[in-house]
Amino acid sequence: MSERSVSRQKQQKRWYTVLAPEQFDREELGETPADEPDRVLGRTIETTLGDLRNDASDNNTKLTFKVTEVASESAYTEFTKHELTRDYMRSLVRRGSSKVQAYVTVLTTDDYRVQIQPVALTTKSADESQEKAIRRTMIDLIEESAANRTFEELVDRVVNGDLSSAIYNESKSIYPLRRVEVQKLTLEARPEEVAVEEETSVAVDDE
Repeated sequence: MSERSVSRQKQQKRWYTVLAPEQFDREELGETPADEPDRVLGRTIETTLGDLRNDASDNNTKLTFKVTEVASESAYTEFTKHELTRDYMRSLVRRGSSKVQAYVTVLTTDDYRVQIQPVALTTKSADESQEKAIRRTMIDLIEESAANRTFEELVDRVVNGDLSSAIYNESKSIYPLRRVEVQKLTLEARPEEVAVEEETSVAVDDE
């Protein structure tokens, strides 16, 4: 390929401004180049909650967004993941205490399937029955929260810390807790994908 052809290809590329979903106030996430708008679709971009809120104290929370629509020179995204950094999670662990985790897959009222990973850290070492009770409380509260909320409402509850606070308040009577966090929230399937899976499952069952 000649230098002129390479130069022409570079000139044909346009830069698209990537925007967060409306629930994150359409904040600018960055820019991405492409020679065709369709090539931007499906791209992911990662930022921190601190960058979105201009608050360095939230830099331990990573957020991932996926481009779902392109219009003019703007690329619109949907939220796909919330995750605390490894360094932050390591900083919470103390010797002689317990770390209680759970993996909970739920369906929101608008049929988004989400996996949530809460973690509770105790002040001292809890016994097996206490850990089991804390885990059960975490699972019950997450399932209840999803059963009464849309995907956007559930994400807000996680990002703002309301869900972890609710778990803390319900679980601290089981055993003294130092902290509760939602370590990760991941969008596993959108409503149309869930519907296809359900149709396939019904067809298999009928056979």
